[in-house]
Amino acid sequence: MSWGEAMSVYLKFGTVMGAALLIMASPARSDTPQLPEMRPIPEDYPAIPVAPDGAPNILLVLTDDVGFGAASAFGGPVATPNLERLAEHGLRYNRFHTTAMCSPTRASLLTGRNHHAVATGALTDFAVGAPGYTGIMPKSAATIAEVLRRGGYNTAWFGKHHNMPKGPFGSAGPQDWWPSGLGFEYFFGFIGADTDQWRPTLYRGTSRVVDTAQESILDERLGNEAIAWIHQQKAAAPDKPFFVYYAPGSAHTPHQAPPEWIARFRGKFSQGWEKVREETLARQKAMGLVPQDAVLPPWPEDVPHWDSLSAGDKALQERMMEAFAGELAFQDAQFGRIMDELARMGQRNNTLVVFIEGDNGADSAASPAGALAESGEIGNKRMSAEERSSLMDRIGGPYVHSNYGTGWAIAMDTPFPYYKQIASHLGGTRNGMIISWPGRIEQAGVRSQYAHVIDVYPTLLGAAGIAQPRTIDGVAQQKVDGIDLGYSFEHPGAPSRRHVQYYEMLGNRAIYKDGWLANTTPQREPWHMFSVGPRSSENLAPDYKWELYNLDEDFNQTHDLAQKEPARLAAMQQLFDEQVQIYNVDPVDDRLDAARAASASAHYVKVRGHYDFWGKGISLQSDVAPPITNRSFRVSADVTAGSGVLLALGSSLGGWSFAITGGQAVVHHALSPLPADQFELAAPLALTPGQSVQLEFEFDYDGQGLGKGGGMVIRSDGRQIAQGYIARTITVPEGYNENFDIGFDGGVPVIEALGQNNAFTGTIFKVRVDLGPVGQASKPPVSD
Repeated sequence: MSWGEAMSVYLKFGTVMGAALLIMASPARSDTPQLPEMRPIPEDYPAIPVAPDGAPNILLVLTDDVGFGAASAFGGPVATPNLERLAEHGLRYNRFHTTAMCSPTRASLLTGRNHHAVATGALTDFAVGAPGYTGIMPKSAATIAEVLRRGGYNTAWFGKHHNMPKGPFGSAGPQDWWPSGLGFEYFFGFIGADTDQWRPTLYRGTSRVVDTAQESILDERLGNEAIAWIHQQKAAAPDKPFFVYYAPGSAHTPHQAPPEWIARFRGKFSQGWEKVREETLARQKAMGLVPQDAVLPPWPEDVPHWDSLSAGDKALQERMMEAFAGELAFQDAQFGRIMDELARMGQRNNTLVVFIEGDNGADSAASPAGALAESGEIGNKRMSAEERSSLMDRIGGPYVHSNYGTGWAIAMDTPFPYYKQIASHLGGTRNGMIISWPGRIEQAGVRSQYAHVIDVYPTLLGAAGIAQPRTIDGVAQQKVDGIDLGYSFEHPGAPSRRHVQYYEMLGNRAIYKDGWLANTTPQREPWHMFSVGPRSSENLAPDYKWELYNLDEDFNQTHDLAQKEPARLAAMQQLFDEQVQIYNVDPVDDRLDAARAASASAHYVKVRGHYDFWGKGISLQSDVAPPITNRSFRVSADVTAGSGVLLALGSSLGGWSFAITGGQAVVHHALSPLPADQFELAAPLALTPGQSVQLEFEFDYDGQGLGKGGGMVIRSDGRQIAQGYIARTITVPEGYNENFDIGFDGGVPVIEALGQNNAFTGTIFKVRVDLGPVGQASKPPVSD
């Protein structure tokens, strides 16, 4: 039916209905047939949530691994003009605190509860089976998104999600801890600690995003996605407020940015980390962020002075710092685009922006030397200075995962001691925060009230005019531990309402009370994670020494008063012990060995002897994928020959790939990003496109521990067609969230030559993986 015919029918129907209504409205006559009485259409509809009048849009921003002294908005050397612009219309908080590590800070931010109280006492990667540490946030602590959604908000999350429990929860479920199960109606981002900026592993909702063409760098994509979502939301419901949680991965390793942004900082750090620290402190004092009498903490003995480095080491460290700066500055530009769009749309005046610059202090985990493949250098091969220098021109680009040396982490945490993970010291927990709400906050300024990340949740609810529910879906809700910071908006000199706050992270402890801080002295450095030394599996936390500081007079924790005030220290230690009992902090444990890292996954997911995959396009997170590292294995693939990857794990910085390329069956193993550490075995037998064949790749592990070598054999329909020897293999894939892929290789591929995603062009009927015992020279059993 044409459009015109449809309209004709519609008009005829309307004429008939109109006549009927006229008859019904005419006075009744005895000779006129009576129509049945028309009853009103029922209008008893279920109510939908409506936000309180005047409730603001909310934009909550949390950056990653950015120390207090990095961004120019807090006196740092990295220009962040858009964050400065936000501060010119808002409040800078210079005594705001996080938990010292990623997952715990994010859990506290989203729930308003202390991190142990929501089972996130450490990174989800270090979860153990104790109430405060399982990594499984309880239903009794609904997120801010859940409460706002039920209060009439639309909710969306863009960027990093590092609160997925270890085990089957990502790939197999239950999926309650995906953002869609945490109150967010929309999610676009990545799972885990980090992802590559150039070729990220992304999800939309709970589905893997597989790019079919080269996309823009991740920070730009996140900005684009957030703007597009806001456009859609305001088109559908212009009067309905939104809550956007914007959590870019910047500036967590890998430090990557467009080359022109890195070039902006070329030569800007040649003075070295100690001089940069001095310059930053001077700016912070001039800005009123740090008291004039503040002095820098002593330089750590285990971190080299800049002047002691060779010319080559200085050049490498400069380049690493330039990449970090380029990434942070580029991320600031994407935030600026979002702010500009809100202003263009007329939404800025009633949008509350809470910007937290860093979920913890700056990251020192790459060691004083830095790293170009952080997990790979920890678990697979620690590169020499010469090897790193040979890759210097790749820093910031798509072929290395750089993280600067510890000296830069100290400088980026100016004026505080230590860095990320060290919850006992302000370098781990003190981060800058800016709150801007033009419709409510009229006068910009600095706020020095003592605040913690748990305070953001009640602050947002207070601004929205939404009460904290007592129950949600029949589950009684835990007490919110945070305090609404709204009291500080109009009153810069208002006394702090937070009087006590505890800190604990992997054995490092502290307790704050009314201006005083008692804390332990760190014993394990972050760059010794997954160590295998003689005491790596021993809990040293009970033997940590304690220190004492008067932060009202000693802003940045430089004068230890433990010897002068032993009674006060003892009282503070007693107070910490009381907090331990309230918030499920026990057991306090500083172990960072591989056994702890594997504990949660091993509990929920049992390693099988064999795995079957029935087609291509499969992508599994590592917890449920076949663990082919550190053991013998056999990959059998029933296919019709084409070109592309059959199976891949990891990346070109550390990983395995099994493919058909140029008509040849190929195995590629990458131990590190170095060209010399790339192994490839190609079978000389040519496969014809469309040919049905069973390919078999068998690795015979040498045993005697982890990361050893072994022999590789390729077979075609049972006949050996190639063999070779790999001297050393990966212990862990490089790229924290690189998946196990069948029929393609998403994210950062192990081999670069096969095009976007290395997608296999033939048919995969079945792939089977058989495993031998871990660490042993024992072949897997023969397949049925």
